Amino acid sequence: MTTKLVVRREVPPGPPRRATLNLLRMLFTDRLELMSSAAERHGDAVRIAIGPKAMYLFNHPDYAKYVLADNSANYHKGIGLAESRRALGDGLLTSEGDLWRKQRKTIQPVFQHKRIARQADIVADEAGKLVARLRAHEHGEPVDVLQEMTQLTLGVLGRTLLDTDLGRFDAVGHSFEAVQNQAMFEAVTMNLVPSWLPLAKQRRFRAARDNLRGVADRLLAERRRSPVPGADDVLTRLIASAAEDDDPLTAGQRARDELITLLLAGHETTASTLGWAFALLDRHPEVWERLHAEAVEVLGDRPPVYADLHRLTYTAAVVEEVMRLYPPVWLLPRIAQEADVVGGYAVPAGADVIVSPYTLHRHPAFWDAPSKFDPDRFDPANTTDRPRYAYIPFGAGPRFCVGNSLGMLEAVFVIASVTRALKLVKTPGYRVVPEAMLSLRIRDRLPMSVRRA
Repeated sequence: MTTKLVVRREVPPGPPRRATLNLLRMLFTDRLELMSSAAERHGDAVRIAIGPKAMYLFNHPDYAKYVLADNSANYHKGIGLAESRRALGDGLLTSEGDLWRKQRKTIQPVFQHKRIARQADIVADEAGKLVARLRAHEHGEPVDVLQEMTQLTLGVLGRTLLDTDLGRFDAVGHSFEAVQNQAMFEAVTMNLVPSWLPLAKQRRFRAARDNLRGVADRLLAERRRSPVPGADDVLTRLIASAAEDDDPLTAGQRARDELITLLLAGHETTASTLGWAFALLDRHPEVWERLHAEAVEVLGDRPPVYADLHRLTYTAAVVEEVMRLYPPVWLLPRIAQEADVVGGYAVPAGADVIVSPYTLHRHPAFWDAPSKFDPDRFDPANTTDRPRYAYIPFGAGPRFCVGNSLGMLEAVFVIASVTRALKLVKTPGYRVVPEAMLSLRIRDRLPMSVRRA
């Protein structure tokens, strides 16, 4: 499907000034609805003015390609990510320019396909441990699937990328939740609330930031004391990169920043995707049946191996469809460094520019029945005429997610392992509510009962 662009050289349309109070309410309470309604009512380019701030939402694959790839040098990280610097520092998620390029060069080799393939057995082992933990709850009290997915993804992250056990740091998941909450609070309040105010949210944030810094410092110190000969994991590479810096103090801080960022990005997005997957499977038992059948046929009684990634085709399609409806990175915020024209629309220097995978993935011009959960749309026969930038669950352009291959491997192995052995059933009456923070997660928890497949 395609849609013809109309080129204009004017300010994009948008909600009138009298809508400011309603926009503020949605900014605080329902950011997904804010973006969705703006695109539905005003088109593929929207100017959303809220008080002194104006956001430019571009919701067309061609516009996304221009901002994220063709002219990416003009668009630095924006709303939410800028506020995250107080906790994450200048890690790969928030840094710019030469520093970002150096960090990317340091980290990227760890995510090469050959190395990820060698780590597949670790992912399969962690998936097996998850199944065992869930099976212990069979016919018992409901288990919080979100908590289980966080434990799983931290386990995979620690063993595959850091060669360490992150299970000993049981507060890491809660600390990142507090960091996200604070970053989004600062973004939606436009930094008008002083950070020194003794609010409960501020206190939780400071405690979480201190905890994350302590975890990162401890991991780096342990590896410095006990280096692993021939190792090529993230800790080893960060320490080697820091040793090349002329300023030891700055180098140590940057290594910590990069590690904290990796801990967040390495577990949060996949945990969110898996949570949404099991919530959707509960509502679509026919999809669960097909997943179960494929897992039994491909895997039999053995754990998955790397070659199975290309055999579990329906499972992969389910993961892709989950990320279409609920992309873990639902917002790609940027700040225009210089005045520009996007699709014929004027964008002033300093403007907040937004590309939202959430709204792009539900654009009716590019997706039939966009709100329907339909993994078959990712059958290769159904994807030939879809624009490349209509689907960007891992971002796009130079900042394309470096961990996409590990994330897909992890999600496919976990869903196949769980659906082969078990069926998870949501607690009746519990309402699954999306929460659009730095990632698009399920609010609070996901209580599910465990049944034998």
